[in-house]
Amino acid sequence: MSRLARQYDESDVRVRPSRRGSRPRTKDRPRHEDAVTARVVSVDRGRWRTVVAEGTEEQRAVTAMRARELGRSPIVPGDLVGLVGDVSGRDGSLARIVRIKERTSFLRRSADDDDATERPLVANVDLMVMVTAVADPEPRGGMIDRCLVAAYVAGIDALLVLTKADLRSPDEFLTDYAPLGLEHVITSRAEDGTIHGLEELHDRLSGKVSVLIGHSGVGKSTLLNALVPGTDRATGDVNDHTGRGRHTSSSALAMQLPDDDGWVIDTPGVRSFGLGHVAADELLDAFADLAALAESCPRGCTHLEDAPDCALDGLIEQGEAGTAGPARLRSYRRLATALRDNDPWDM
Repeated sequence: MSRLARQYDESDVRVRPSRRGSRPRTKDRPRHEDAVTARVVSVDRGRWRTVVAEGTEEQRAVTAMRARELGRSPIVPGDLVGLVGDVSGRDGSLARIVRIKERTSFLRRSADDDDATERPLVANVDLMVMVTAVADPEPRGGMIDRCLVAAYVAGIDALLVLTKADLRSPDEFLTDYAPLGLEHVITSRAEDGTIHGLEELHDRLSGKVSVLIGHSGVGKSTLLNALVPGTDRATGDVNDHTGRGRHTSSSALAMQLPDDDGWVIDTPGVRSFGLGHVAADELLDAFADLAALAESCPRGCTHLEDAPDCALDGLIEQGEAGTAGPARLRSYRRLATALRDNDPWDM
């Protein structure tokens, strides 16, 4: 008996559904015209803590995530962002950051001078407050010099705060920075725990967005706990073996000054402040005292120790009034050598 060939009909044919009726793709991103402005105060494991309606009776904390369209754009404390979604601030609510507003300043650092990878710290800052102790731990001018360079490049004003002046006079340390006219505040602790100089520091910070930077153990957290009661930033002692402070704060946090529209951003205590992101030709301008003297140098002078006919050594040795000291020149040359060695355009 012969087997008949199978007859096929339309049910055997699989037809893909037409996509003509679906919504066409577009590269136009939503405008998010209803986005609410907020200030970023901290970052924690892929979530951003923000403040909405800043300075009003409706001010509230809102937790947010990053919108996909922002990619990997860094969002740091101090940033002003646009939020959509649930901006009520209720427990468990989550808004979405869809926009980063144009920054007035952007402070960065690198891990080391030979690492050009930028590590964003804070944004929209008016003032960098460099905190160092005059004793316990010993002050290190190199850290201050690095911070001054970073502040200059970022277009941020600088303020030097010397703590623990009850342990040692700060006059000798300030000598190297007198030619710069660098503003400073000196604080000390009385036997009853009162911090002298705190009121002056508060006045300098009032109405500004400031960032505090310094080594661990210099007293940053102690100052913050006094400036913003209830903050409870962890404080630490100095290691007896290394002479350096132990890390306490682990993340940057922006705090609003009481009864003031000023903000203070605390950063974790740092071991180093790399300048791998700074070009070598930007460095001399950051040392304003040396830049004035360098006008006497021959054209093309590198101002390094092996530079022929460099006038800096002679001018500083003469001890002219208002000129920089040898420590400043050594600090400049140390940084300049590191930056020039790592500058791919300086062959």
